[in-house]
Amino acid sequence: MKFVSRIGLGALLCAAATFSGLSVQAQEAHEITITKQPSILYLPALVMEKQGLIAKAAAKNGVPDLKVTWRTFSGGGAATDALLSGNVQIVNSGLGNMLLLWDRTKGKVKGIATNSALPEDLVTRDPKIHSLKDYGPKDKIAVPTVRVSTQALLLQMASAQLFGADQWSRLDANTVQLGHPDAAAMLANPRGEVTSHFGAPPYSYRELKSVPNAHIVIRSADIVKGGLSQSTLFTTTKFADANPKIIKAVLEASQQAVDYIKGHTRESVEIYRELSGDKTSVDELMDLLKQPGMMDFGLAPAGSMQFAEHMHKVGILKVKPAKWTDYFLPVSASLNGN
Repeated sequence: MKFVSRIGLGALLCAAATFSGLSVQAQEAHEITITKQPSILYLPALVMEKQGLIAKAAAKNGVPDLKVTWRTFSGGGAATDALLSGNVQIVNSGLGNMLLLWDRTKGKVKGIATNSALPEDLVTRDPKIHSLKDYGPKDKIAVPTVRVSTQALLLQMASAQLFGADQWSRLDANTVQLGHPDAAAMLANPRGEVTSHFGAPPYSYRELKSVPNAHIVIRSADIVKGGLSQSTLFTTTKFADANPKIIKAVLEASQQAVDYIKGHTRESVEIYRELSGDKTSVDELMDLLKQPGMMDFGLAPAGSMQFAEHMHKVGILKVKPAKWTDYFLPVSASLNGN
């Protein structure tokens, strides 16, 4: 099968040449850029940013005065292009984007850790749609990146489960690429052509509360049993090899952020509102985080092999990994993922 992605086909085709040009990171870096995306899925990243946790951990590991810049991207495609071009050093994006780059670069992009495995919902305002079977050819479903975002892959997996293994792409033509904020705004517009959004919290939570007729069609937990990691930190092996102290600092800072969220949830929510610009009230966000599965923040990848097997089966990945540690850095092997 011929697979065409919107994350930057030209960049992927010349990935080998690109990686040979990343010599700017040949020594331990003193300045790095990390991406993030607008969703409470990325709450650990916002806590790390606000509290300067990576720079602090780096200083303890022998890299003083590390400057860490955070850049916001509405979807994973632009972020992964920025990684390939050397404009950012670490990406925080969906598992599917990381797996695709691992495959296309022949293992030169690998994961550091995940940050969260919060549930995601396919929400629609269309009263006639209650199952994937109800979607017609004109019914549009917003996802962050077509075909390779977490939501797009979940939709494929659900289609295969419902319609048959060979029908995994049945709803691909229904998907349109929109970042979560734009998709939520479109869903809230009664005249908007996009009537469904496979989104991430808090967008799905807010849609269900405020959009007339909004209801859940399917949940990620219905598709991948045992949970699925979405927010994933990954980098090039070239950068990781040249900067082991920084990679260690990222792991340590990630754990500190997760611990802080679980011990200081309200303060973490206030950080999220400040840095993301989300106007949802603190009380509403606290209520959101009380919902089942909404505090599932952690570093160990969950459900990643199910994702990888699906991507290989449908031809997105040319190489089928034997285990999850194939696409994560050796330093991450102790995370007890799956």
